[in-house]
Parts: sequence; structure tokens; C-alpha cells
Amino acid sequence: MTRVTNSSTSSLSPRPAGSPLPWSRKQVRHFFGQLLTHIVLIALGAVFAIPFLWLVSTSLKPDAQIFKLPPEWIPKPFTWSNYTQAMNFIPFGKYFLNTFYIAIFNVAAMVVSCTLTAYGFARIQWPGRDILFIVLVSTLMIPYPVTLIPQFLIFREVDWIGTFKPLTIPALTGSAFYIFLLRQFYMTIPQELSDAARIDGCSEFGIFRRIMFPLTKPAMATVGLFTFMANWNDFLGPLIYLSNKDQYTLAIGIYGYFTAHSARWSLFMAAATVMIMPVIVLFFFTQRTFIQGITLTGIKG
Repeated sequence: MTRVTNSSTSSLSPRPAGSPLPWSRKQVRHFFGQLLTHIVLIALGAVFAIPFLWLVSTSLKPDAQIFKLPPEWIPKPFTWSNYTQAMNFIPFGKYFLNTFYIAIFNVAAMVVSCTLTAYGFARIQWPGRDILFIVLVSTLMIPYPVTLIPQFLIFREVDWIGTFKPLTIPALTGSAFYIFLLRQFYMTIPQELSDAARIDGCSEFGIFRRIMFPLTKPAMATVGLFTFMANWNDFLGPLIYLSNKDQYTLAIGIYGYFTAHSARWSLFMAAATVMIMPVIVLFFFTQRTFIQGITLTGIKG
């Protein structure tokens, strides 16, 4: 009996301080699940990065090295002159400023118009609000080619063809998708905040400016980034409405360069790389706000 007692006592003795605890089955499954998830995400990220890496690699290659088989990823030698040639053939600076002006104007106009409209749909009670919102959202199902010709005829009647106005002024009327996105965000904010501000004598615009505006910054940043990317990469709009070469955007200018020099793939890739760099840099510095805005604008049940 003495031996049994001693052995049982020794087995129940406390674990030495500092010794690691054994993992449970749940912790082991969680660890390997997270590991597998990261491996899959890294693999998918590498696959999606291949076109961009090939774009940059081709922009630095001599023409004779582009179509070699097997393909060579590292240029030999690095032909940095491709960038200077691509940017000097067309008025790159002028096209860049035109594109930047259109994109920034649309960002400012779209954020202001969509934010105010979404606030009215989400936080203010007025007759016919829900019906009008359904009508607004239903316009998302109308394909753009259906409204393309009517819009062109309207802009022609007001003598806007050949100017930046068809590419900028419509942004002042907002976008149904962005209004929907911001409305869903406003609906996640407790109504008690607005009621408390009204009790203190704050006007509706004061509630928007002092309470809602600071809380809406992530969603507004999401709308701004989407708008900037759409207008920076827009090709169809400038192709239809712009006729003067001095008003061309980067998309139209690079396309004209490609049609004139279809055999100079290295220069074309260099121009395309320079064009997409602002979007990449912008997303790199705003990705946290962008992801937060996407998360907070989820559909409220």
C-alpha cells in the first residue's frame, strides 16, 4: 500500500514551473488549419502576382529577349531606357495630368454626393423614402450600353462633346452602388447617437458633420478608392467623348502608342507599368482603411 500511495502521489505532483503545457487536439487542429490556410493564400497570391511580375520584367527587357523560349524572367541586361522612350514618345505628363484631374474631380464629387444622399436614405424619415431607394437600387440592373447612346445624345445637345464635362459632371449626381454601400454603413450606427444630438439642439446637418462624418471615414475612403481606380483606368468614356489629343487620358494615349508601335512590346509594357503604379501606391497606403470600410459596410439584416 505504501508503494502504491507513493507512486500515485508522484503522478499527481504539480508540473515544474516554466514547463510548456501539452497542446490539446483542438489547438493542434486550429494550428494546422491556419497553416494550411496561409499556404493556400500565399500560393494564390503568387499566381495572381505572375501577370504583374511579367509586366515589370518585360518592361525592362530588350526586344530580342521578350519572346525567348523558355521565357527568361530576369532581364539581361536591364534596359531602363525603355521607360524614357515610352514616356517621351507621347506627351505623358499632359496625359497624366488630364487623367489625374478627371479622377480627383470624380472622387471629390462622388464622395460628397453619395454620402449626403445615403445619409438621407438611412437616417432621415420622409414619405416615399423606401420606394425611391428600391427604384435607385434597381437601376444597377440596367446595363451600361443601354444608357450609352441616350447619354451621348444628351451631352451632344448641351454641347459637352469634346470636353471633360461628360467625364466629370455626372459624378455630382452620385452612383447607385456607392449610395447603397454608404447607406448600409449608416444603418449600422446606433440611432441613439442622432437622437441624443437632436435633444441637445443639433441640426440635421450638424449631426452629419459632427457625428456621422468622423464615423463614415472608412466607408468614404472605400468609395474614393473605387472611384479613383475606375476613372484612372477608364478607356471607353474618354474614347467616346474626347476628340482633342491635348485632352487625352493615359488609357487613350497608351492605346494610340500601341497601335502605332505594336511591335515594341517592351515600350508598351513600360508605359503600362508607369500607368498602374499610382493605383498600386494608393492601395498600399490605404489598404487598412479600405479593408475596414469593406468590413463595416456589410449588409444589415
